[in-house]
Amino acid sequence: MPLEQQIVEDLKEAMRAKDELRTSCLRMVKTAIKNKQVEKGDSLDDQEIQSVISSLVKKGKQSIQEFRKGGREDLAAKEEKELNILYRYLPEQLDRGEIEKVLRDIIAELSITSPKDLGKVMKVAMSRMAGKAQGKEVNEIAKRILEKAPV
Repeated sequence: MPLEQQIVEDLKEAMRAKDELRTSCLRMVKTAIKNKQVEKGDSLDDQEIQSVISSLVKKGKQSIQEFRKGGREDLAAKEEKELNILYRYLPEQLDRGEIEKVLRDIIAELSITSPKDLGKVMKVAMSRMAGKAQGKEVNEIAKRILEKAPV
């Protein structure tokens, strides 16, 4: 079943179950997908939909940080529950160790020795880990690895 159709079915189910959090979260996803379709002028494939959801996850993580800085743990907790709903529609996320292993392999393949080549590493890394890792996290790990690399 296409991802967009799965989201619509899950939204209907959440509405029947009167699950307000899931309903509002899936409505937000559906709206974001619709906006992207209008912007593109065509329907989205599953990978593009996952990209939209991934950007919602990124915004959610930023919101959690801001809510915690502001002492709003209640809103941070709500946002975390929404993230758990969103993660169901993404490929399984890689943990830091797995990201680091992929990055080390890429750095070895490309014979990168300098932090100046971060862009080359990121280009390959994000194509390999599309939807499986957040770009910000990959970037941070890549910088740390490259800074320790011998020049």
